[in-house]
Amino acid sequence: MSRGKSKELKVLESITITDAGSEGMALARVEGMVVFVPFVVPGDVVDIQLYKKKKNYAEGRAVKFHKYSDLRVDAVCPHFGVCGGCKWQTMKYEAQLEAKQRQVRDNLERLGGVDCGGMRPICGSDNIYYYRNKLEFTFSNRAWRTQEQMAEGIVNEWGALGFHIPQLFDKVLTIEHCALQPEPSNAIRLAVRDYALEHGLECYDIRNHTGFLRNLILRCSSTGEWMVIVVVAQDDNEKLFPLLDMLKGKFQMITSLQYIVNTKMNDSYGDLEVVTYAGSDHIEERMDGYSGGKELRYIINPKSFYQTNSQQAQRLYSFVAEMAELQPTDVLYDLYTGTGTIALFLADKCKKVVGIEYVEEAIADARINASRNGFDNTVFYAGDMAKVLTADFIAANGRPDVVVTDPPRAGMHEKVVAQLLETAPRKIVYVSCNPATQARDLQLLAAKYDVRRIQPVDMFPHTQHVENVAELILR
Repeated sequence: MSRGKSKELKVLESITITDAGSEGMALARVEGMVVFVPFVVPGDVVDIQLYKKKKNYAEGRAVKFHKYSDLRVDAVCPHFGVCGGCKWQTMKYEAQLEAKQRQVRDNLERLGGVDCGGMRPICGSDNIYYYRNKLEFTFSNRAWRTQEQMAEGIVNEWGALGFHIPQLFDKVLTIEHCALQPEPSNAIRLAVRDYALEHGLECYDIRNHTGFLRNLILRCSSTGEWMVIVVVAQDDNEKLFPLLDMLKGKFQMITSLQYIVNTKMNDSYGDLEVVTYAGSDHIEERMDGYSGGKELRYIINPKSFYQTNSQQAQRLYSFVAEMAELQPTDVLYDLYTGTGTIALFLADKCKKVVGIEYVEEAIADARINASRNGFDNTVFYAGDMAKVLTADFIAANGRPDVVVTDPPRAGMHEKVVAQLLETAPRKIVYVSCNPATQARDLQLLAAKYDVRRIQPVDMFPHTQHVENVAELILR
């Protein structure tokens, strides 16, 4: 017996979008059900074609607009709606900030039981376009074709250089212009693409693991230096070196030109050798010190983590310093220190800084950065935070008066939280890129700590992501 066609989900007509939601989606409420819709703005009135329906929520796409919201603006990016990034680009920036402020408050109050009476207005970004100092592009022999390209019969047999289509690991959208990183970012990417097309360099096939070009990573600094890293799948200098020579000759601002040979089945390169082809093996970032502190210089190598919005990083660290209220005799612990950016930002305000980080290369950079900036009151350790931060470690390095913690999105390990409660520093300043896991940890720390001040910071305009700083005071 043949199976009948599956029932098509219905279209919801003339639905008002009420709020900005998670994962860059907006949402509406229909008969007690939450409906998530991408690429719309609160206040839009639309028909929604559902494509997923569960008991308490549904997902759909806007198929007809009856009314455009007063919060709507035109998208700057020509790829808006296809590229997976910058989903809030058509919403006024003031409305984006309000949505992020609500997101932080809702997470802290609902998930963490935090009193948000001390929450300050979110710190917005002066630059809402061309603010990123790092972008990573992917080559793929499977180019995503837009509806317009399909209608015109356009087929890109070479492939694509751009960003992955969301939820499709092998499809890449060709990016003609990205409004996230300043020039010559677009010019460099297009020059690489044109060279590859002209010289027949094959894009990587992630399904069959064939082809040559894999990734293009572009980093820049506030000092005007540029790092370009070309990642290839084969150790073939005859193909690679002429491409690098083209970049070296055409773009004089590239101060660090490097390459990686990645023969693995995935795109991660933390465990791979990075070869410097021309210039330095790093670029330099500079930041003003806090409250009259000296200018800081950080080296950024290909594997270094650095906040991708340099201007907002300065503000974020200033809020951390303000909340830390360090005294000259204080011992400061900087957990998840990375390359020591926060540790060194605070080093001249206290007696000693102890930084801990999982990635050994980052700790090596932190020690170099400390030396370059003339600090002799810093020590850095590499290792698993839950295993390093023990009673014996604290006895050897001194009990912290203040702790700054800036964990990854997953938040802090429960053993780390337990050790902080046992050690009981005078103050904890918790920096988070995920208010939900921050709320969970704050609820645990509430056994001994009260939250005094809360400062959201927008590091990533046009996305749902928000950074948040919370000041915890020992009762």
